[in-house]
Amino acid sequence: MSSRTRWAGLVFISVAVALIIVDSTIVNVAIPSIVDELHIGSTGVQWVQESYTLVFAALLLVFGTLADRFGRRRMMLTGVVIFTLASVAAALAPTGAFLIGARLVQGVGGAMILPTTLSLINAGFRGKERALAFAVWGSTIGGMTALGPLLGGWLTTAFSWRWAFGINIPLGIIIVIGVLATVPESRDTRNAESVDWVGALLSVITSASLVFGLIEGRTYGWWLVDTRPSIGDWTWPFALSPVPIAFAVAIVGGVLFVLRGRARLKAGRSTMLALDLFRIPSFRNGNIAATIVALGEFGIVLALPIWLQNVLGYSALDTGLILLALAIGSFVASGFAGAFGNRIPAVTVVRVGLVAEIVGVAGLGLVITATTPWGALLPFLFVYGFGVGLATAQLTGVVLRDVPVDQSGQGSGTTSTARQIGSALGIAVLGTVLFASTTVVLDDSLQDRGVPAAQRDQLVSAVVDSSGAAIAALEKDPRTAPIAADAKTAFSDGTRWAAFSAAGFLVIGLVATLSLGSGRRREDEDARGGESPSDAPVAEAAPAAPAAAGAPGDATPRSELTADDVASMVQRLADALEADPQLERATAAAKRLDRRSRALLTRFFSDLARD
Repeated sequence: MSSRTRWAGLVFISVAVALIIVDSTIVNVAIPSIVDELHIGSTGVQWVQESYTLVFAALLLVFGTLADRFGRRRMMLTGVVIFTLASVAAALAPTGAFLIGARLVQGVGGAMILPTTLSLINAGFRGKERALAFAVWGSTIGGMTALGPLLGGWLTTAFSWRWAFGINIPLGIIIVIGVLATVPESRDTRNAESVDWVGALLSVITSASLVFGLIEGRTYGWWLVDTRPSIGDWTWPFALSPVPIAFAVAIVGGVLFVLRGRARLKAGRSTMLALDLFRIPSFRNGNIAATIVALGEFGIVLALPIWLQNVLGYSALDTGLILLALAIGSFVASGFAGAFGNRIPAVTVVRVGLVAEIVGVAGLGLVITATTPWGALLPFLFVYGFGVGLATAQLTGVVLRDVPVDQSGQGSGTTSTARQIGSALGIAVLGTVLFASTTVVLDDSLQDRGVPAAQRDQLVSAVVDSSGAAIAALEKDPRTAPIAADAKTAFSDGTRWAAFSAAGFLVIGLVATLSLGSGRRREDEDARGGESPSDAPVAEAAPAAPAAAGAPGDATPRSELTADDVASMVQRLADALEADPQLERATAAAKRLDRRSRALLTRFFSDLARD
């Protein structure tokens, strides 16, 4: 496949990423209009927003692994079709329950799309080109996160909230046609074993329970029940909140998942997650760093739109225009990565991005007040977006750098799940910081005004439970206008502390990247024309030969290098070369190696070890 076709394919893969990222943010702006038309209550509103996230996070790992088996392009296209059809159902939804059902199905489609876009990039791009490809992918996520509210505000204001879902229909059609024309199929051709469906079920239970607990903790209570969840006529009957139960299920499910995976691995059977991937330092440490970074990266995106609309009084469209600075910064980052990504180690680019994010978020914390002009926010939003565009993309590339191509789906699904859990944890923690700070500051202000305790509790609850939406009503009444001013100050203080907390988590994420090393040697190898281990399935085979041959400090006798070891390496080399059409002759030559040739290779390694 020509280079031009591959880059055209990246465009359509990026549009697929944009499809699911925009949808996850666009709905938040459309919620007020949905409530007015479908007459859904607060519980219904909550599930319209969170049903998608719950299903999406629960299925990322499963579909990433299945994509390796059944075809990554096929899985992505299936996800796009499901997502588009669910968007049609959502756009035509006559009731709130119907809309929630459509959102659940959208989550299934989205979980098919995200990890496969990563694995297709990991399988389709090599060496220096991969840095730019991941930069485009990461900038798309950062930019679309900011563009979603703008697009949602415009569609809802100019047309209807239904177009917030309807816009996915033409995009889905474009993606399907474009991907079929420009993106080749790729899959793990060497693993024909049956799928570990029990492992898949444990993965779904673990992820869903953990994300549910993180999302719903502030609503239902972290230990004792604050608000009793209800479905139809049924209401939660226990004093204990469902959140700790969800966490307990997640822990048990996670332990069973790991134990089952290790048992199947020892038996030589397929697993839902290749646990040996965590022996790769860049994959293991990179996922830890990615989870921490996601914790601080996207939680603040939740707080800013609420503060802009309910405290500063901007419309949904105005809020989207202000956040456009974040998107512009993210897209500029992709150009920076294209110009310097091949000269600077990817790990260094990640750290530069994280520093930019820290500066941007901390700067927002410094300028946020109840009267902040919008112009004071733009520079920090731009810097923050620039950092997201750099760090998100290149950190993903670093995590998947040493993952063999045949395991790209598993690696991508694991990385996507880690980031989604980090994002959910960030929303839970920063949301708690935002609303707890607002509660304390507002309660103190009202107490200073001499407001009785009962009324004080009602006013604080009204402001906090409505995420600040009650401030507008308080401001219209001259008798409560001073209280509205106090509420604006309190909510601004809460948003500021949420920003500082996000910056703190990003600092921890920056420190976590120190475990990834400098990346200089890898970049030097690429500059000499070599390929990184992730460019081919030989990722773990290359270091295995010296180790088996008696590397320093290894107690394994050198004579233990067997013909099977060499045959395995040769087969991995053949698979790697087959991925590059320009090396078809080398592929054929590698595959023609017979048993005698392999024996000669074994003797060569033995002689080399003795020398």
